[in-house]
Amino acid sequence: MTQRPQDRTGLRLMHVHAHPDDESSKGAASTARYVAEGVDVHVATCTGGERGSILNPKMDRPGILENIHEIRRQEMERARDILGISQDWLGFVDSGWPEPEVEGGPLPPLPEGCFALVPVEAAAVPLVRLIRSFKPHVLTTYDENGGYPHPDHIACHQVSVFAFEKAADPEWHPELGEAWQTLKLYYHHGFNRPKAVALHHAMVEHGLESHYAERLEKWTKDDAWDARVTTHVPCGDYFGVRDQALLAHATQIDPDSWWFATPRELEKQVWPTEDYELVTSFVDSPTPEDDLFAGITVE
Repeated sequence: MTQRPQDRTGLRLMHVHAHPDDESSKGAASTARYVAEGVDVHVATCTGGERGSILNPKMDRPGILENIHEIRRQEMERARDILGISQDWLGFVDSGWPEPEVEGGPLPPLPEGCFALVPVEAAAVPLVRLIRSFKPHVLTTYDENGGYPHPDHIACHQVSVFAFEKAADPEWHPELGEAWQTLKLYYHHGFNRPKAVALHHAMVEHGLESHYAERLEKWTKDDAWDARVTTHVPCGDYFGVRDQALLAHATQIDPDSWWFATPRELEKQVWPTEDYELVTSFVDSPTPEDDLFAGITVE
């Protein structure tokens, strides 16, 4: 049964993402839930996705790749409206996904001037300015592996963690605004193994072909990694909003792909949460939690 949203007016949440579409593929249902509860949610997008590939074959047509930068900005605007968030571009250039010239060969160098090659201290400047202006109570980003090892995702992690610390330091670039201490820092863990196992078994039990099977065969069990998730945010009522935000990124999301292979009612029944790791907290918030704002009150 759908629960009536509680009033969380006055709370502020910031997500830091590498590319447009990441805000919709990572944590979008919990974002939609918090927006419905009155939380002010802001997304900082590090790059414009200029070097992104066309991942939806229906969009692989003349004029798309040549204008991918502007098209991805338009997609971001649609997703932003669907989620009910505000958003800023940090202004860095997509590093692209490095592919070896020969299978198994060395990776090519990253393109000059791309986000992943910008020194962390320099890349943190616009994010610190934004943190000090927006004043989030909670900030989320990726883990040290970037969620997956895209160079921009790893850079996003490094820059976010650095900016989280420096935004609170009044002596670090005071011209960027009055220092602000964000109270909690989280890593998003969307593709954790326990979730994949639970959904795989549920699909098999219902006689459905599981797209998790191949992934789990290659996934080495790591109890220490599995245990990193501390916070399960109930947001199953907002999976539909998440899906609509994903579909807004038409160049990146194929509506016939694995993103939508799990029936939403089954997903809601088996794993109705999005999952995070509490990394730093300046408030009393014992884990496990079910709320990114646990321990935080506003007047």
